[in-house]
Amino acid sequence: MNRIPIWFDTDLGVDDAVALLSIGKLPNLDLRGISAVAGNAELCRTFENARNVCHLAGIHVPVYPGAEHPLFVPLHTAPLVHGENGVGDVELPPSPAPKETKPAWDALYEAAKAAEGELQVIAVGPLTNLAIAFGKYPELKTLLKRILIMGGAAKGGNVTPAAEFNIYGDPHAAQMVFRSGVPMVMCGLDVTMKAYLTPAEVDEIGGHGTPVCRFFRDSNQLALKFFERITAPGLCCHDTCPVLFLSCPELFSGEEAGVYVETRGTVTLGKTVTDLCSDKQFADRHVFVVLDVDRDRFASKVRELLLSY
Repeated sequence: MNRIPIWFDTDLGVDDAVALLSIGKLPNLDLRGISAVAGNAELCRTFENARNVCHLAGIHVPVYPGAEHPLFVPLHTAPLVHGENGVGDVELPPSPAPKETKPAWDALYEAAKAAEGELQVIAVGPLTNLAIAFGKYPELKTLLKRILIMGGAAKGGNVTPAAEFNIYGDPHAAQMVFRSGVPMVMCGLDVTMKAYLTPAEVDEIGGHGTPVCRFFRDSNQLALKFFERITAPGLCCHDTCPVLFLSCPELFSGEEAGVYVETRGTVTLGKTVTDLCSDKQFADRHVFVVLDVDRDRFASKVRELLLSY
């Protein structure tokens, strides 16, 4: 089997944890490194969360600290969904692994060089680390095969009516990444709100009693209550979408598009503007916008991966 070399960039909260746990059990993905960024919680928490989830799951890859704040806007975290500590206020055993001190952007650049043009980045938080990496290492744009993100939406938003949380969290960084020219896959709210587990499915997985399954169930209780309030059908596994798109693309469908990020608007700050529904098309259309998912097969795959721990 030809394994795909990947880098995971994360503001590790509860849905990021499911994505990371899924990566750990997908045999066709070769995880080369993890970078933490501020987003769902402060960097001091997301960095430790990534380390601790790796320890819980037996994932032995280095975790590098990244940006503590967005490029030009204030940091907004999401304790209502992710708890104060980012993982639903569940306390994880601390990782005994040595703490990496190399900045995320330097480590990513080195990994991209080593992978000789084959590295794919899965980014599931604000895109600050990638933007800094592109600014410091312009060559990086030619070294990455593809960037797959959880972020944005062709229609609507979840922080404002126009903007999704990760893009709104650092719109200027997102615009730099979208304009980099690197081929991209955008798993936005159009698909991630359809990629859910029902409350009964969450309980069934948690009932298996392994440390990973219990953590999954317990850490997602705040998120379940949040989604219930917004009348979502269950626990939306936002960040697992780009992971499974890379590993199991047959579960998804979408369209090529041009995408730009609004950075100057007030009402529309952070909106991912696509040309999917417009007569006028952008000249640059290098983003595959994922729009739909086979919900039942998606949920079955997440269950399979979590129960394999």
